[in-house]
Amino acid sequence: MALNAEESGRLAALLNGRAEQVTQRWTDIVAGSLRGRLSHAELRRQVEDLHRAIVGTGEQGAIDLSTESAGELRAALADLSRGRARQGFSATETTVSIFALKDVLAELVQESGGANALHDYVAFSKLVDELGLFTFESFVRTRESLIADQAEQLLELSTPVVKLWEGVVAVPLVGTLDSARAQVVMERLLQTLVDTGSPYAIIDITGVPAVDTQVAQHILKTVVAARLMGADCIISGIRPQIAQTIVALGIEFGDIATKASLADALRHVLRLNGVETARRQPRRDV
Repeated sequence: MALNAEESGRLAALLNGRAEQVTQRWTDIVAGSLRGRLSHAELRRQVEDLHRAIVGTGEQGAIDLSTESAGELRAALADLSRGRARQGFSATETTVSIFALKDVLAELVQESGGANALHDYVAFSKLVDELGLFTFESFVRTRESLIADQAEQLLELSTPVVKLWEGVVAVPLVGTLDSARAQVVMERLLQTLVDTGSPYAIIDITGVPAVDTQVAQHILKTVVAARLMGADCIISGIRPQIAQTIVALGIEFGDIATKASLADALRHVLRLNGVETARRQPRRDV
């Protein structure tokens, strides 16, 4: 709810006339709700920024968060939300820091008295509610952005491309392979092929719990993309259950080499390069 110019002026005068008392009381109330999770100095700075923004906006005329004149106030609320979200505070803890202003205003209005005391407190409370709602929405947007960034980072960490041998790289896949992850796999593999100039790539699906038509299509697209870069792909980790599923679904890998294990795939690539390899014979007790 917006305040008209007269109400905004009275609010600015009320907060500015007792600035030290307001910021100290506001800080103390918020500090109690945060239970020491934020230093008193940092909390005091945040409160002073909010106090200054509210007073400055009120002195310009009507306070309406949707107008250009409230830009400084919106920025202060957004900064508070972003900072708290990154520090691990909850949305409730963040918005309570705004709603605490109601307690301060109630004390100030009661002390000042006057014919408009009740009207002003109701109007000021509605404004604080709007500030709290704006803060909550800003917090949620920041938290969603942080979660999206973390998910992307985890996705990249879960799809490493490692160099096994000179000219041989491998992508060990673990977990479900969906469209988003398949795109990351393709991009990282192609970039590694460019960086290393490797002619062979092994895609190991030992850690993929199940292979359906969609997963197979993702793998095939990655193989085709690698071939366009001049690299041959070998698929390893074809367990008996995976092999049966592939046959049942009628999935065709064409001329793509497939091996039961990563070791077999590497041995296959080395043979293609003319490197002699030998399987380790199982030890027999005499």
